[in-house]
Amino acid sequence: MTKIHRHPDPDSLAQATAEFMQAAILERVKQVGRAHVVLAGGSTPRSTYQYLGRLLAQSELAAGSLEFYWGDERCVPLDDPASNFRLASESLLAPLPAGTFEAHPIECGGNAPAAAETYEGLLRLAFPSAARPRFDLVLLGLGDDGHTASLFPGSPWLAEAERWVAAEHVDELRAWRVSLTPPAINAARTVVFLVQGEAKADAVRQVMRAAHDPVRRPAQIVEPLDGELHWFLDEAAASRL
Repeated sequence: MTKIHRHPDPDSLAQATAEFMQAAILERVKQVGRAHVVLAGGSTPRSTYQYLGRLLAQSELAAGSLEFYWGDERCVPLDDPASNFRLASESLLAPLPAGTFEAHPIECGGNAPAAAETYEGLLRLAFPSAARPRFDLVLLGLGDDGHTASLFPGSPWLAEAERWVAAEHVDELRAWRVSLTPPAINAARTVVFLVQGEAKADAVRQVMRAAHDPVRRPAQIVEPLDGELHWFLDEAAASRL
C-alpha cells in the first residue's frame, strides 16, 4: 500500500510526520514491547526529529523500548557536523529519558567496507533468525537526483539481493558512504519518505510518475514486500505531481 500525505508548509509537514512516527512506534511497543526504527540523514529531518523527540519524551516508555538504527552514514567521525548520527542525536535522542532507547550508529570514520560488514553483523545479531531485518519503521529522504539512503544512480547495490549493508565510494561526492541495501529496506513494516521544498519537486514526480527505472531513479527500488509505503510531502515538493 502506498499513501501520499500532503501538507501546506515545512513546519506542518514536520509535525505531521513526527505524529505519524510516534503513533507507529508506540503501537509496536504496545504490541511487542519494543520498536526497531531506522533514521534518515540530511538536513530535512531535523524539525521532524525535534517534534518526535518531544512527543516520545512525553510518552510512557519502559526501559529498552526503542532501538534506533541508521539507513546510511557519511564516513566521518560521529561528532562531525556532517554525521547523520550527530543530527539525530542532537535533535531526537537528547530529550529521551535515559535507558528507554539504544542507539546503533554506523561507525564509518575510516574503512567503509569494514564498517558495512560490522553493521551487517550487528543487524544479524538483532534479527538472528530472519532472512531480512524486519524493521518496524524506516525513515528515508530523497535526493534531487532520485537517490535515497546512500543508494545513488548507477549503484551496483541496487541489484543486491542478499547483503543487508553496503559500502560504496560515490565519485561525484568524492566520499565513501555506508547504506542499507534494498532487501533490508523493503523488509520493513512501514517505510516513510520525508521530502520538502520545490528543489525536490521534479525528483518526486520522476520517482512517483516516471517509468520504473531504479538504476536512474534509485528511490523507485523502495517497494515494501509486506508493509506500507508513505510519502510525506509539503506542497512545494508535491507541486509537480
